Amino acid sequence: MNPDFIAIKLTDGELKYSHKKSDLGLTVTTKEFIIQKPHINYYISLDAIQSMVPYQAQGRAVRMATSKGAASEVAVMSPGVQHYRIVVRETTVHNRSGIFHMTGSEFIMPLTNEMLMMISKYSGLHAVQ
Repeated sequence: MNPDFIAIKLTDGELKYSHKKSDLGLTVTTKEFIIQKPHINYYISLDAIQSMVPYQAQGRAVRMATSKGAASEVAVMSPGVQHYRIVVRETTVHNRSGIFHMTGSEFIMPLTNEMLMMISKYSGLHAVQ
C-alpha cells in the first residue's frame, strides 16, 4: 500500500470489499464507493452513481495527465485490464487541503469482477443487455 494514501476515517455503511494496490485503493461499503489515490480520497455515495460502462482504451497504453496549480495527477491504462467509466452526480473529495464537494464527475479505473458485483448489488444498478 502506498504510504501517501490518506487514511479513510469515516465510512457510511458497512464495509463489504476493499482492494489496495500501489497507487489505487478501492473500497465499497453498503452505502459508499471510496477511491483512494496518493494524497486524495473520493467518497461517492452509491446513490450518486449514474452509470458504469466498460471503457476500452484505443490502441496501446493510454497516459492521461491533468494539472491544476501545483498539484498534478497521472493515470496509466494498460490494454488487457478491464476499465470502467463511472459517471457520478456528486462526490466528496478529501485531500491534504481539506474536504470539498464536486458535482458531475467521471472516473475511469480498473475494477475486478468482485468489486463490480459489490457496487452493483448495493447501488441498485443493473446490467443492460
